[in-house]
Amino acid sequence: MTIPHLPITPDLESRLRAWLAEDIGRGDLTAPALEGCRGQAHWIAKAEGVFCGGPLALVLFRLLDPQLEGRLLVADGSPVAMGQRLMELNGDAAALVAGERTALNLAMRLSGIATATAALVAELAGTGVRLADTRKTTPGLRLLEKYAVRCGGGVNHRLGLDDAAMLKENHLAWSGGIGPAVLAVRATAPWPARVIVEAETEAEAKAAVRAGADAVLLDEFSPEALRALVPRLRALAAERGVAGGSGALVLEASGVRPEQLRAYGATGIDLISTSAPVTRSPWLDLSMRFEPVLA
Repeated sequence: MTIPHLPITPDLESRLRAWLAEDIGRGDLTAPALEGCRGQAHWIAKAEGVFCGGPLALVLFRLLDPQLEGRLLVADGSPVAMGQRLMELNGDAAALVAGERTALNLAMRLSGIATATAALVAELAGTGVRLADTRKTTPGLRLLEKYAVRCGGGVNHRLGLDDAAMLKENHLAWSGGIGPAVLAVRATAPWPARVIVEAETEAEAKAAVRAGADAVLLDEFSPEALRALVPRLRALAAERGVAGGSGALVLEASGVRPEQLRAYGATGIDLISTSAPVTRSPWLDLSMRFEPVLA
């Protein structure tokens, strides 16, 4: 398994500090009871799922105790069983207590997303179709929620409005149509940026291909409709080329119900995008257990 990478940038570290400060406030009132004490603890999974957030938890604890000794027993993106140990911690007792809730909350949220993503990815196994996320994310948590999707085996769609251009129904209604909208974006976007057009009808999908879109998002099409339409769009793209684009035409389906994933996976599309792992997933229950320090 390839472990997804998440760089701890200055911006991310600043957010982690802010989340600790939200809980600690002016200071943990229980800290005097632990002054000068060392603590040992470990994390366990209280349900089976896919773990995500271990490295972030270690960063959080080390922001409070730079000398913390921490060891991850499970890599992000790995399946875990109920009762399985996930990490071991040894450090300043007050720091372990102060960081516990923030670290657990973050890891439980991200593990829930990774677990839900993995379940959907499993439905598509063998189809060659990838599962992608959307911009429906919690403000302030997008980078981490999208990381959790990768830990579950999904792929990231655009991270923001500056990542790729997606022309949706409002753009097309106000700009004079697909052709003018694609031309306007091509004239100003950096050359590596892709242009994606959302289509709700076969006519719109064909117009997007003719205009040179790099990708067409086929919204609310049935599997039966896509099985007929996808070969036509591939043929049209081969005939016309993807004018000014960055590669082969990518066809994406959205508005897909989870129980229909296999049916959509057999239509010849490349991607299925869904917000479900982020917007509908429950947290994965994790716990931090404290151990007595032997004299």
